[in-house]
Amino acid sequence: MVMCEYFSASDDDAAIGVLDQFDGPNTSHFDVVALKGVDPVVVMAQLEAILTNCTYDEASQRPRVGQLLSSPDSESAFIMSVSDTVQEALASATPDALVEAAGPWSETDELQASGADAESSVEALVLLSALAGRARSTGHRLYCWWAV
Repeated sequence: MVMCEYFSASDDDAAIGVLDQFDGPNTSHFDVVALKGVDPVVVMAQLEAILTNCTYDEASQRPRVGQLLSSPDSESAFIMSVSDTVQEALASATPDALVEAAGPWSETDELQASGADAESSVEALVLLSALAGRARSTGHRLYCWWAV
């Protein structure tokens, strides 16, 4: 299964520097949330569509959605950006909005394939929302360390 660690960093260069660390972003230097099967391209665009009430096509075309920032030649891990729109939607979401979004998000094919259910999706959304809120308060952006 694909391992995704979402983290905040001050800028793209700081995020790319994570590749120099063994096993992804070090929690002593970065604010990190580890999520299995929550890829920064399709699954996060699906989440953005649900949270912002837009279509998946609109969400997947936003700037920074799953943008590869590291070398495409890497054989073990990549650094990808998370859209500012989904970051803001997560940071400003109420607990009730997260619970409401978890149902349809957990029913997407990609999350179903990883064994997600509404309860585990709520847990993931609460963690992501808190990470997004902390990133917003420090002027950081969200990124994903994606290990294959």
